[in-house]
Amino acid sequence: MTSTAPSPARFAGLDGMRALAVVLVVVYHLFAVLPGGFVGVDVFFVISGFLITSLLLREHAARGRVALGAFWQRRARRLLPALALVVAVCSALALIVGGDVLVDLDAQVLGAATFSYNWVSVAGGGGYFAAAAPELFRNFWSLAVEEQFYLLWPLVFPLFLLLPWRWARTAAAFGLAAASAVWMGLVVAGGGDVTRAYFGTDTHAFGLLLGVGLAFLLTPLFTAEAPRWTASPLARHLTGGAGVMALVALVGLATVPAADTTATFPGSLLAASLLSAVAIVAGVWPGSWFGPALDVRPMRWIGDRSYGIYLCHWPLLVLAAAAFAPDAAVASTPMWIGIGVLAATAAASALSYRFVETPVRRLGFRASFRAVVRRLRGRPAARLRALGAALAGALVLTGAGAAIAVSPDVTSAEAAVEAGRRALAQALRENPAPIAPTPSAETDAAAPGPAQVTGDQISAVGDSVMLASAGGLMERLPGVEVDAEVSRSMWAGPEIVEDLADGGRLRPYVVVALGTNGPVDQATLEELADAVGSDRGLVLVNAYAPRDWIPGVNADLAAFADARRNVAVADWSGAIAPHEDLLADDRIHPGSAGGRIFADAVATAVDDLAEERRAYAADIAGRLAEILEADLTDG
Repeated sequence: MTSTAPSPARFAGLDGMRALAVVLVVVYHLFAVLPGGFVGVDVFFVISGFLITSLLLREHAARGRVALGAFWQRRARRLLPALALVVAVCSALALIVGGDVLVDLDAQVLGAATFSYNWVSVAGGGGYFAAAAPELFRNFWSLAVEEQFYLLWPLVFPLFLLLPWRWARTAAAFGLAAASAVWMGLVVAGGGDVTRAYFGTDTHAFGLLLGVGLAFLLTPLFTAEAPRWTASPLARHLTGGAGVMALVALVGLATVPAADTTATFPGSLLAASLLSAVAIVAGVWPGSWFGPALDVRPMRWIGDRSYGIYLCHWPLLVLAAAAFAPDAAVASTPMWIGIGVLAATAAASALSYRFVETPVRRLGFRASFRAVVRRLRGRPAARLRALGAALAGALVLTGAGAAIAVSPDVTSAEAAVEAGRRALAQALRENPAPIAPTPSAETDAAAPGPAQVTGDQISAVGDSVMLASAGGLMERLPGVEVDAEVSRSMWAGPEIVEDLADGGRLRPYVVVALGTNGPVDQATLEELADAVGSDRGLVLVNAYAPRDWIPGVNADLAAFADARRNVAVADWSGAIAPHEDLLADDRIHPGSAGGRIFADAVATAVDDLAEERRAYAADIAGRLAEILEADLTDG
């Protein structure tokens, strides 16, 4: 992701490698083409480990020591300007977009500023592969790992130089890389959090350490020690062929989707790191045709700007998705948004590279500041441009500060669900659920006038949508018993209903809202109806969510209800569709007003079903009376 310190020599092929790495990551995020494109991050890690160690070796060979202050100053010049620019601009844009893109922005900026984003994200429960989450600077986790490497490795580097042989240093670095990969595998295989394994500096350091070992191994290739045979025609052809095969295999690896197993963590990541190491050797080999071929002008252009491209593409995607496609998850945004974000990323990274990154890298922070001051004191045209830039910067910083100040701790959906959970807990404390009354069709038949079912006649089973609506349900139907939890699907319904029945808590009317989290099937619905029983009424709540399975779910629920006398559908989808503004930013979970609409839809469906049952029972009773009267007359 990052270029290295200035050096008279550039390693052939590494600009092209950077370009390939950032293309893999960007395509993975913006388009559903390379499901394993996240391995591009590991390519960056190997490149960084190799370049930084090579620079340290060169400096030590030339001067007999490493100037740590100067090293870290160069890293700061290279990393901080673009980082600060992206954080400030995207935070200000987040304030304009509003909503869930502001969630935990204060913690995210803190993580970016302290080079600890990966650990801040792990502590906060954020996940790289939770693609629906709107975390604005999620991609900064890998930058944090590299920054921690830049801080610590120069301090450890002299210890490696105490080893007397190059092969010993190489073996030590490769051994540590193997230990890191094994540690990642143990964390994943032991049932640990995949995000912890992926984000952890300790578990994901093997790419950096492979690059370190490679630099020690290839020390003769970029020093006066280089042997004559390295530039032989056979060596050039062999290394070039190996480089081509490594890149082909790397792209092939990027087509393999991630699995929450050791096959990916560390399997695919380690394979990508090893293939990157092979390609680096092929590129830097003296006289190799592979490196210059990989560094063609377009690839070199992308490689030079790969840091800025990596930094800004994900925040721009999150912002564009929230602004223009709020019904879609970030991972499934329309193609046109991906193309637009790609164009904006290219433009932003080019401007950042020319006007911010390059001047600071060449001049330093103080000299760059003095250059701006000179412009402010210069000719009117230059002064006007400088004043405009200063004003724009002030506005951006003000917006960023305001965004950080107002950033919420949870998403609007989480807040809605938590509000429902609190309402439910309070209701249970005040009115513990009584034993369910015995269902009776005769009771329905005897009720005069339109049926009005009270809350104490209803058992409600649902997912997070019902949980978010709990306050509305208990307000509209006092005494209703609500059993709702996050991430439930219809497959959980039969068992929950059976448990309520076995405990004597299943009431005459059972409301089930479990269609949001996945498709339903006929067999599960049959099991649910059997668990409810023919003497009770079953109300199935249809679903409303920007998910591709929802139309099928609603059609299946309607068909199932049409075929059964004691089953009805509560049309939550139709009721909330005109009132999307009452839903959270995920367009799924209702707030308090939306919860009341949910409760009204449920109450209406229950009353309608009760009326149908009452009419049916009355009709049956009338027919029996007629038969009995006819029998008495005949007798």
